[in-house]
Amino acid sequence: MTLIQKQTADPYNGLRSAEPTLPSADYHDPERFRAEMDAIWSRNWINVCRSSDLDGPRTFRTVRIGTQEIVLLRDEAGVLRGFHNTCRHRGSALCTENEGRLKGRLLVCPYHSWSYATDGRLIGVPSKLLPPGFDKADHGLYRVAVEEWRGFVFVNLDERPARSAAETFDAGTVSLANWPLEDLTVGHRYVKRMQCNWKIFWENFNECLHCPNVHPELSNLVPIYGRGLMARHDDPHWEKHADDHSPEYSGGLRQGAETWSIDGKTHGPVFPRLSEAEREAGQSYATHLPSMFVVGHVDYVRSVRLMPVGPEETELTAEWLFPAEPLAAGNIDVDSIVAFGRLVLDQDAAICEINQRGLRSRRHREGVLMPEEYDVHRFQQWVRGEMRAADISKA
Repeated sequence: MTLIQKQTADPYNGLRSAEPTLPSADYHDPERFRAEMDAIWSRNWINVCRSSDLDGPRTFRTVRIGTQEIVLLRDEAGVLRGFHNTCRHRGSALCTENEGRLKGRLLVCPYHSWSYATDGRLIGVPSKLLPPGFDKADHGLYRVAVEEWRGFVFVNLDERPARSAAETFDAGTVSLANWPLEDLTVGHRYVKRMQCNWKIFWENFNECLHCPNVHPELSNLVPIYGRGLMARHDDPHWEKHADDHSPEYSGGLRQGAETWSIDGKTHGPVFPRLSEAEREAGQSYATHLPSMFVVGHVDYVRSVRLMPVGPEETELTAEWLFPAEPLAAGNIDVDSIVAFGRLVLDQDAAICEINQRGLRSRRHREGVLMPEEYDVHRFQQWVRGEMRAADISKA
């Protein structure tokens, strides 16, 4: 659950001083929300769906990032492309359905029938006469950058981003190279609207001080979480137990547990390429700010995607991914796996909403971070840096 790898010879992870949080208004002020959507969500790669959600030539899907509606479309060769869902004539939406397959080879505006090839080129204009100097080549669809990474689709509203989606995973997170991400199938999808700012969810994700109170079942499964810690070196007195490899000190699942499920047991085939360390860890996180994290378990993969809806509302989409053949054959007990994951997510959502409610106090200008909240501090520093970078680029 670490966002940024610690660069120090001192193994203790914790903060050495009480650090101020972001201002409370940053979690509910509409102007701040709009600024973050411009500076962060419009300038970074955003996970929007799985590649399998666009299966075959001429399939399309619309997604929304803030106020911007995007059409994802596979061309005749199966290459995925992205455009603003806006006709170049008078700005009408092109796709009125959330997903589907084009009936023909062209994307046709429902208003005045301007038609576009699947690569975005303007092909047809029904006007009886084209104005002098009008060139169809100048009126193609507005492009956005699209990338597929191991079965996940990312969009960047900047048509020419400086780095790829793969290059912008957070430092210090695992590669998940031993999990066959691109070959897995969605066995369950869970969508939830949370009444909280998007940053509150990430902050909750990056500390476990809340785990003993909020997640009794998870704290039982991952004993170090029950101590309010994420890793051995979160404890300022870690040296006292440096040689103790029991899970309450070293991390990992409780003795006898194998994965995140209702009973801690696997309920499907174990991925064969995992290392011994990956099997013992019980959970391996890869984080891609600001929109997603992926967790590798020994028998399935779980992805969680965030999308801000408003200053105090965030949509969460969780997907449980499994090998296709045993899933289709009914050889995976999906319910036992999903039930545990949904329990944890619902507990997180509920406490995030409670956090949101308290931030409206006119007297609470900002909070304070405790030593164990070092990754919350790093996340907030990342937010501050993104906002500064956007201001510099505008200068």
